[in-house]
Amino acid sequence: MAMARAKHGLFLLLHSRRFFSLDYPLCRSPNTLSPSYLTAAARGFCSDGISDLRDRILRLSENPASVSTASADKEAVRSAVSALADELLALPDGQDPAVSLGSGSFDALLRLPPAGFASVELLSRLKSRPLLALQVFNWRKRQADAEIPMLPEEYYKAITLASRTKNVDLAAELFSQAIADGIREVCLYNALMSTYMNNGLTKKAIWVFEVLKQDAECKPTIVSYNILLSVFGRSMLVEHIETTLQAINDSELSYTITTYNTAIAAYLTAWMWDKMEGMYQSMLEGPVKPDAGTLLLMLRGYAYSNNLEKMEKTYDQVKETVNNRQWPLIYAMICAYTKSSHPDRVKRVEALMKLIPDDDYKPWVTVLLIKMYAQESMIEAMEGLISKAFQRHIIVTTAGIMRSIISNYFRNNAVDRLAGFIRQAEYAGWRLFRSLYHCKMVMYGQQNRLEEMLGVLDEMENFRFSRTRKTFLIMYKAYYNTGRRPEAATVIGMMWKHGYGNDEDAFVL
Repeated sequence: MAMARAKHGLFLLLHSRRFFSLDYPLCRSPNTLSPSYLTAAARGFCSDGISDLRDRILRLSENPASVSTASADKEAVRSAVSALADELLALPDGQDPAVSLGSGSFDALLRLPPAGFASVELLSRLKSRPLLALQVFNWRKRQADAEIPMLPEEYYKAITLASRTKNVDLAAELFSQAIADGIREVCLYNALMSTYMNNGLTKKAIWVFEVLKQDAECKPTIVSYNILLSVFGRSMLVEHIETTLQAINDSELSYTITTYNTAIAAYLTAWMWDKMEGMYQSMLEGPVKPDAGTLLLMLRGYAYSNNLEKMEKTYDQVKETVNNRQWPLIYAMICAYTKSSHPDRVKRVEALMKLIPDDDYKPWVTVLLIKMYAQESMIEAMEGLISKAFQRHIIVTTAGIMRSIISNYFRNNAVDRLAGFIRQAEYAGWRLFRSLYHCKMVMYGQQNRLEEMLGVLDEMENFRFSRTRKTFLIMYKAYYNTGRRPEAATVIGMMWKHGYGNDEDAFVL
């Protein structure tokens, strides 16, 4: 059925008067085509930057009827290619697509104007299955001839497809084949640079850029510099970022939105907030204005730098986008609020938490919320999250978090709750330290529960926490404040016995 639709589309194209329009010299005999025309036609596919877009707009204004006709024919080709793509995508993994491609329809599609466009379109439609798309590219390369030469865009897409399969060697081989075929386009350099960058091969990506600079037939475009900026940004090579930006300034190239966003992302990664802000301000003052991507980057930067005022203003501008499944940014804002002293931080955090689905559980977020609720003396909310952490086998090892928890219990005079928490923490493997038990002893002493206070000493011994001077002073104060002076004097004697006594203790006796 799919091939029937493709053949029907071809039939309509071949019988359309537009197909024989003089606007398409490629429809003439191949003997009448000049090499310069073929080269120009090939280069037209290798879109690479603002200059290319400007050229297209100029062509549209000079000859709108021709462009309109070309667009209509391209749409018809796309329709026929779509049917063929559906048939190929239905093939099982590993099956050779040569049978479908060799039926004759694809060869006819390749000859429709502009020549080779069908191959570019087909590779685009097969990008969800890069291995299959590469098989199609290989078949197409074997069929290439003087009438329908390989286009730069085909090699560009093939290199990109190889990158998606993590086959860096294949990407480099395809680049070399393009050069051997006489195709030297900057977009191919850019594709190979991106491949190395995306696979963590920073040095090779930089090497490709240096080779491009030395190529007499090509020169770096703003896209090339943008990729280089991204390479340096991922590696946090800030000095090289500055050098690259200066190189762009010294050239005839202009910053694009990608240039700004890449630089902002690099400064954000390096936590260089002033540089990040400076680049953003230059956008506001220049011809290239921030887009949604810029605002999302700035939102992340403001969250990481705890600049809540600017974070909230930026969030108001992109709230709809952020709330629509931008979980990392939501988490970044939650983290910023939990670390701040914002008077409404609990309310803001809880509103943001409602945007997160229940199945997207982050242990570190739970720990931050435990600390926030502890600092706000919200004992029920804190214990609810602690219980969830125990259920999910989260282990807390940070002393600051533990101290916030026991401080909350102490402020609420909830010694029994503290005792229950300590038992669970002991069992769950959370970090234990002497202050946990000292706090419990103090609270038992304040409530005149002296026997339970003494029982804490056994608990300390079970976890090998020796008695310190502070331990004895807590006991002394508990006995002294309840009027049990003999026991208090005994504690002072024990302090001397363990080497913790001093002249002030002797004076108390």
